Amino acid sequence: MKNLVIVESPSKAKTIQKFLGTDFVVASCMGHIRDLPENDKAIDVKNGFTPVYEINADKKKLVAELTKQAKESDLVWLASDEDREGEAIAWHLYEALHLNQQNTRRIVFHEITKTAIIYAVNNPRTIDGNLVDAQQARRVLDRLVGYGLSPVLWRKVQRNLSAGRVQSVAVRLVVEREREIQAFTATSSFKITADFIAEGKTFAAELPQKFDAEEQALSFLERCKGASYSVTALDTKPAKKSPSAPFTTSTLQQEASRKLGYSLSRTMKLAQDLYEAGYITYMRTDSVNLSDLALSEARSHIISQFGEKYSSTRNFTTKVASAQEAHEAIRPTDFSRKVAGSTEAHKKLYDLIWKRTLASQMSDAQIERTIATIAISTTPETLTATGEVLVFDGFLNLYMESADEDAEGNDNKMLPPLSVGQSLDFVSMLAQERFQRPPARFTEASLVKKLEELGIGRPSTYAPTISTIQARKYVVKEDRDGRQREVRSAKLQSDEILSAVTTETTGAERSKLFPTDIGNVVTDFLVKHFDDILDYNFTATVEKQFDEIAEGKLKWKEMIAAFYVPFEQDVRKTSETAERQSGERLLGTDPRTGRNVYVRLARYGPIAQIGDADDEDKQQKGLPGNLSIETITLEEAIELFKFPRVVGDFEGKPMVVKIGRFGPYIDHDGTFASVPKDEDPRTISADRSRELIEARRKSIAERTIKEFPENPDVRILKGRWGPFLKIGTNNIRIPKDVDAAALTLDECLALGSVSAPSPDATAKRKKKSPADESSAVAKKKPKRTARKKTK
Repeated sequence: MKNLVIVESPSKAKTIQKFLGTDFVVASCMGHIRDLPENDKAIDVKNGFTPVYEINADKKKLVAELTKQAKESDLVWLASDEDREGEAIAWHLYEALHLNQQNTRRIVFHEITKTAIIYAVNNPRTIDGNLVDAQQARRVLDRLVGYGLSPVLWRKVQRNLSAGRVQSVAVRLVVEREREIQAFTATSSFKITADFIAEGKTFAAELPQKFDAEEQALSFLERCKGASYSVTALDTKPAKKSPSAPFTTSTLQQEASRKLGYSLSRTMKLAQDLYEAGYITYMRTDSVNLSDLALSEARSHIISQFGEKYSSTRNFTTKVASAQEAHEAIRPTDFSRKVAGSTEAHKKLYDLIWKRTLASQMSDAQIERTIATIAISTTPETLTATGEVLVFDGFLNLYMESADEDAEGNDNKMLPPLSVGQSLDFVSMLAQERFQRPPARFTEASLVKKLEELGIGRPSTYAPTISTIQARKYVVKEDRDGRQREVRSAKLQSDEILSAVTTETTGAERSKLFPTDIGNVVTDFLVKHFDDILDYNFTATVEKQFDEIAEGKLKWKEMIAAFYVPFEQDVRKTSETAERQSGERLLGTDPRTGRNVYVRLARYGPIAQIGDADDEDKQQKGLPGNLSIETITLEEAIELFKFPRVVGDFEGKPMVVKIGRFGPYIDHDGTFASVPKDEDPRTISADRSRELIEARRKSIAERTIKEFPENPDVRILKGRWGPFLKIGTNNIRIPKDVDAAALTLDECLALGSVSAPSPDATAKRKKKSPADESSAVAKKKPKRTARKKTK
């Protein structure tokens, strides 16, 4: 063959093959082919931190085939992604396939279109050694940190723990935010609002000041009895709203989370599919630039669809100091394509990208903002009514950006026509108690935003980092119920004041990140003993040094050496002198026995303990998931020791109330029925327990497709994503073309022995992120088992 083109994925190869003639064969290397082995021999520290790479076991056959194809080709074109990781993959291919410079070409492109591919082929270059060195520096540094810190955690905190340069800083952010929230004391004040009628329309006004005490608010309402109200001033000013820049990786992740509810990993998988199909430009970028061609095409499309007045060409500048401006923002490759993608999820994400890009090149929205000052005849204070009129919609015709929940809202509404001196018809006035809000907990998207603001990580590492800290159980993403609190109010209407006390729910959370007890303890240990590694500035500085290496301004081995010498000393010192850390708290004494009650981290998780460590008859109970070492009270801890509780017999077997990771449940002969949140597990009756057990049995029966009496461990069940096979505790995917109900026991066992990886596993196979590095030491000898399906 004349030309061999090697790309990273089969879908990309398929798309590119369409654009090249029969003289080209496009093959896929399936991501990384070489990596550092998962042992402490991977880096030769004594010989200048030289990395020792190995061909991945699952890639040896592929590498042999690519080597054979390369030898049979006149030219080999290395077409991996254009970022540093892609450059490193190209270099690994060059080394592993034993290529030579004479017949090797490096080509890059940020979109998979015929024009871009042909241009790349006509403008090849050599492998950029500086970019390769920058990626090597990241891998080596992360390996040294991971393999240095993780064994210390094993000895001083708990086995099978890991730490990492980026992941541990991300966990620290979540831990510190949670502690801010727990330390926050909400104070309340009273806000005054009033409703008026003018020109037959109702509108609202408010008192600019708030009252700290209820008595002050009631006094103000008293002063307003019998008052008349009139407009004393009108201030009208023009204003504008400008569109946001086109998407970078992090802003796409944030907006997809807010608008579509997508996780970071799902967003990146969908975006990669769109890129490899040729629908969008490269999805790992921190640049907001658009090419001249893209600007021209966007302008033409806007004018044709909306008119000349809606077009306003803009060149955005990124706020990220180290952004690679030669790259482009994420944008459609063809603005005339309004719909793209093979699934509804792909189409929604593409629509978001398409609208955001076009909106960035549209005119500002023009607004007329009006502020009316309203006098009260019986008191010198004045009320203010604010409203706005959209004079010209501009980019809002197409797209409006969402905001984080902790962003300041703008609830201005339209006002009726008003004039100075105009008397207003009074409807009512309300004094409402309002509470200060604590800092907002992080979502996946807002944590990425914070990492980017601090200069920590890069577009390729955000999603893997967030996934890693959850996989390592340092952070959990959960919904949590709020609590009820009383809210006081008073309403003035028809010269009467009526006071009321209502309730509202506060603290309810949806898909928020919470630190676990192990996350808290590990963070405290690392901050105490490795404060430099956990320092936000250090992590950001390291990223800048990687940039300097990529630009040829810094030698990567010099950078690693400067870091490693003091780090290795800290590791040795901590290993020898640091005390074990368990996060232990003394809660008080048990009123029944008079013994101390503690909570701490034990070998298998957080526990409550009655009695001191050296008491032979001390009692211990694991903490359920809704209780934390840092916040549990003495009363809550003592309650745990009232379980398990036998509530009676059913069908000759005991019904036992227990407390588990996710709350109270009833255990009856292997059937587990959750106790509803509004029912007390301490007082639940035998009759009610039987009802819950029977309801659980019915639910299990309805989702059971097939059982095998000769082997009860094997069942075929209905799942969220279709039928699946359950063998013991393992969940195994059933291929779509297989009739689940017709499977025999032997066929099920055969499926179990060669269980297919889940879609998530396939997605993760392409590239190994630096975020995975820290956990490598915790899994030196991974067992090959069927992947559990998340339900």
